[in-house]
Amino acid sequence: MKSLAINFIFCTIGAFLAAFALECFLVPNNIIDGGIVGVSIMASYITKINLGIFLVVLNIPFLFLALNEFGKKFIIRAIYSVSMLAIFVNFISHHIKPVTNDLLLSAFFGGGILGIGVGIVLKNSACMDGTEILAIKISKKYPWSVGEIIMFINIFIYTCAGFLYGWEEAMYSTLTYLIASKAIDAIIQGFSEEKSIRIISDKGRQLGQEIIQNLNKTITYIDAQGGYSKAKKTMIYCIVPRIELTKLKELIAKVDKDAFIAIENVHEVYGKRYKK
Repeated sequence: MKSLAINFIFCTIGAFLAAFALECFLVPNNIIDGGIVGVSIMASYITKINLGIFLVVLNIPFLFLALNEFGKKFIIRAIYSVSMLAIFVNFISHHIKPVTNDLLLSAFFGGGILGIGVGIVLKNSACMDGTEILAIKISKKYPWSVGEIIMFINIFIYTCAGFLYGWEEAMYSTLTYLIASKAIDAIIQGFSEEKSIRIISDKGRQLGQEIIQNLNKTITYIDAQGGYSKAKKTMIYCIVPRIELTKLKELIAKVDKDAFIAIENVHEVYGKRYKK
């Protein structure tokens, strides 16, 4: 119950941020988001019917499509998030004035805040847009990926926006979508600056001890074999903060200048020993 309550609290926060971005940056400047939210904005513009109504009516059918795959808890959280988004949109539109009329500022800050809000909701096992659910369903019947289907849907939506609002607004809408996508990734994956390091060396054990003693890092030894030489080698795997990466490279060069090093970005790291 405690975990579920926390989910609902964060879904509420995410829905408010998304509504704030829509009503204070995007909708007043005829800039739309992709997916069901974008369709809802255009439908509200054409019919003059409340935006919140379209957000709920257009999303609910797609959310129920996910019942078998995502379960009842997901659907309940998603319906709650969509409902809160609709409520906050109505509240903000009547009580808070638009922040700016500049299209570039609206696209940048509106997209960023929208992405943060959506990312918070997604990270708490819910959603506010049924486009991904529809894409998952279609991808099971046709040889297209979920990403490709979403891209095709959004191309159609932004083309419609070009005819409805003008092509300049449609281009800013595309920019908003790209910024929101990056913000969503940042929220879901985190702002971690850790690096994943794989080192293959003929002096693996010696190098490993140097890393433990000089950098105080936990390492893992992995037995490996050279594909060309067939020689037995030791691969070292470890995680280090970006700020210590230069020091690690210097240490490796000091022990074995011929060592092979592969460095990758790490989005999240868990583990008691590492946090210490």
